[in-house]
Amino acid sequence: MGINAIEKIKGKIDEIIAKSPYSEDIFHSINTYEWLLKLKPEAEKDIALVLSALGHDIERGLDDRKVKASGYETFDEFKQAHALNSAEVLVELLEEFGIDQSIIDDVAHLVANHEVGGNERENLLMYADVISFFHVCLPLYYDRRGPETTRKRCVWGYKKLPDTLKNILREMDYIDEELKNLVFESIGGENK
Repeated sequence: MGINAIEKIKGKIDEIIAKSPYSEDIFHSINTYEWLLKLKPEAEKDIALVLSALGHDIERGLDDRKVKASGYETFDEFKQAHALNSAEVLVELLEEFGIDQSIIDDVAHLVANHEVGGNERENLLMYADVISFFHVCLPLYYDRRGPETTRKRCVWGYKKLPDTLKNILREMDYIDEELKNLVFESIGGENK
């Protein structure tokens, strides 16, 4: 797969995600990729992992195909359906570009498991996603969902990280003092 094909795929992923009703999703896509590289710089050579980081939430940009949380009993069930749906959308996109089936299968597996992890690469994607949520999504999520739902979401994400990465979240800073306090109370950290 050539550089041109990868750049075209990245552009198409951006184009779809930019249609998400959540303005932070395009930044989250890029930021997840950036965190992936901060956690493991050599991941840049793993095309499937790069495409998975950029496209892991792609279904949010397709209103007619987006999974709605209201249809699920638990948040985990909703997030798993979201992951599977994003994997399906990304597979279709990669097939349109004529990408090698082994890469498509790898991307499908990574994205389908980005909420739960599993092996080293799946975990890496999950960790980058969680950290990026706290880094770029959380303030707007808080504005939309309010303190109680945000508190639950913080705890849910924080528990997915290994102890070695939890300090990254404790070191993040937020302009909104109420959000800052809520985050640090939720994850058991000390407010700066």
